[in-house]
Amino acid sequence: MGQIGLRELVVLAIIVLLVFGAKRLPDLARSLGKSARILKSEAAAMKAEGAAANPPAQPQPEPQQAGSEPRTIKAAPVDVSTVRPAQEPHDAAPRG
Repeated sequence: MGQIGLRELVVLAIIVLLVFGAKRLPDLARSLGKSARILKSEAAAMKAEGAAANPPAQPQPEPQQAGSEPRTIKAAPVDVSTVRPAQEPHDAAPRG
């Protein structure tokens, strides 16, 4: 019990044919196919939108070992005519 066999499928097909008629079945199948294609294309579009909204994370660069390369500090561009040169810190003790 509970499983549909070949006999049940044939009876179901005959009932569908009687209810809808032979002339309307091709139109019904065509509209069902169009609906399936539309659903598939919409699902693909939603997937593409989701992928574009969440780009894959880029791997973080590994930290450099001390002394291997000088660090570069990036800053926003400024008007260089009013900028004073920065004084480098000294490791030596004060001279006084």
